[in-house]
Amino acid sequence: MTTSNRGAKSPAVLVLEDGRTFRGRAYGAVGETFGEAVFSTGMTGYQETLTDPSYHRQVVVMTAPHVGNTGVNDEDPESKRIWVSGYVVRDPARVPSNWRSRRSLDEELAAQGVVGISGIDTRALTRHLRERGAMRVGIFSGEAVADEAGLLAKVRAVPQMKGADLSGEVATTERYVVPAIGTKRFTVAAVDLGIKGMTPHRMAERGIEVHVLPATATVEDVYAAGPDGVFFSNGPGDPATADHPVSVMRAVLERGTPLFGICFGNQILGRALGFGTYKLKYGHRGINQPVQDRTTGKVEVTAHNHGFAVDAPLDGPSDTPYGRVVVSHVCLNDNVVEGLQLLDRPAFSVQYHPEAAAGPHDAAYLFDRFVSLMEGQRA
Repeated sequence: MTTSNRGAKSPAVLVLEDGRTFRGRAYGAVGETFGEAVFSTGMTGYQETLTDPSYHRQVVVMTAPHVGNTGVNDEDPESKRIWVSGYVVRDPARVPSNWRSRRSLDEELAAQGVVGISGIDTRALTRHLRERGAMRVGIFSGEAVADEAGLLAKVRAVPQMKGADLSGEVATTERYVVPAIGTKRFTVAAVDLGIKGMTPHRMAERGIEVHVLPATATVEDVYAAGPDGVFFSNGPGDPATADHPVSVMRAVLERGTPLFGICFGNQILGRALGFGTYKLKYGHRGINQPVQDRTTGKVEVTAHNHGFAVDAPLDGPSDTPYGRVVVSHVCLNDNVVEGLQLLDRPAFSVQYHPEAAAGPHDAAYLFDRFVSLMEGQRA
């Protein structure tokens, strides 16, 4: 990515790898950026979306037409920086209005060097991505538009998301501890593959001291914390490349330590159990995705951000080296696997984001389920 000074009214152009082009105005930083074009269906929570490490190397198209109404505050970021590689909106707010707002979204994007585009038909772009699938894209503004004939070639030279090993680029490099809120009840070792800040906070609210470890953490690193449970986080990239986290998870399963994974962690569990993974046509992204918990029959409205999924049988238990496993959750839009549960060991995972940042709180019980596993193991 290359950027220059902010220029909100500069012409900008978005170029997809299949040659489809959209013209609009620069939003945020001016320059050029590349990534995988994906769309998010959330009508709010844009600040949490922007700072979610799982969006690393993706250009996010907002389906909600009006974005930026509440500005940017210093309380809601899910990490220390914006991770999206580009941002696409239809109608940006001219003046933010919220008592917590410290600056406009346009100003924040420019300050962090995030190239965006506004004023395009995001409905048409979303329909195109639904029909053709997520694909590589470039956004160009300012001087970057001058060589318009060469823009498509630049986009097609960008690496594909399939085969991308990205968790090490977003994870912490140093171990740190999130203390329990109130009385400490348990210790959890959390392998950071792109963790969101709200996730260890949700565990801390339940009396868990969370030791957050780099993606490169070894089995010895995990158990050095003396954990009552082990957690594998969300993160970006293709799970088919994550051989190291898979080997660590298999060691945790061998020891029978209570285990919980979300999003990328769900895909890691799938691989650890012997299932394959595959790339979805356009993925699930947003805070309004319906999922059924098959253990209770309850339907939850959930927050998603994933472009890959686990290829596991939906009907009945499957035998694995670690005992029987069932698909515990499914997406009601397309029957994609949204959760796995072992029947003979204390381990489970979900594909979505129960920490609800941003999003509904329907799935908060999953943290309580993790606590129950640790209580059962201790007993």
